[in-house]
Amino acid sequence: MSGSETGSEDVGGRAGSGGAGGAGGNGGGDLASRTLVLESKRFYLDVKENARGRFIKMAEISSDGRKNQILMTIPTAAQFRKHLESMITFYQGLEAVDANNLTQGELRSEVIIKEDKKYHVDLKENARGRFLKVSETFTRGYSRFQIFIPADGMEEFNNHLKELIEEYDDGEAETASQAPQSRHVRIENKNFFFSCKKNAQGRYITISEVKGNFRNSILIPESGWDDFREVFDEYTKQCKEQE
Repeated sequence: MSGSETGSEDVGGRAGSGGAGGAGGNGGGDLASRTLVLESKRFYLDVKENARGRFIKMAEISSDGRKNQILMTIPTAAQFRKHLESMITFYQGLEAVDANNLTQGELRSEVIIKEDKKYHVDLKENARGRFLKVSETFTRGYSRFQIFIPADGMEEFNNHLKELIEEYDDGEAETASQAPQSRHVRIENKNFFFSCKKNAQGRYITISEVKGNFRNSILIPESGWDDFREVFDEYTKQCKEQE
């Protein structure tokens, strides 16, 4: 159960990510750190901060020294916790592992979509037991980073994550929880992402076009949503009439 050894420390630089922010080679400002020992692995939960905001680095160090890590913004980590709690409840209702009749694929699988990245949360099993595979994937560059949490340690992992979010969330998690899930559509060889956000000026929607390492975004304030939709609908009808 091992993944990338490079991890995802440079959020802003790797694959052009629009995620937690460009921690860069020197890393963001460190706010807090927790260490967990689950089975033969050590896990680190680090709260960091940079110009784009706060985020959590989740790192896994295996017994042979290999390192895997993923990053989540505070709002994404809060959403992940909901999926994690769902996985814990599901896991507690399972029968013991039958080494002679292992389930192929995932026992349970959920996905979080955040702009141009996805987080896959998969509960799996093998002859050694059950584990949670958490993968951070990018549309641009097709990079994948992942950690593997022993199923018996999910509850302890969740408790530490909950405490860190409650202490270091500056209101982003609550705001994000009230927003609809981000949407994604692939058209030909391009990906388009729709996200509803909020800042001091009010709510707005970002529409991002992603192709390879290219990314272009527009922001539409709430005051213009109706006009934007009306013009778009009318103009597409006019274009179709020309066919």
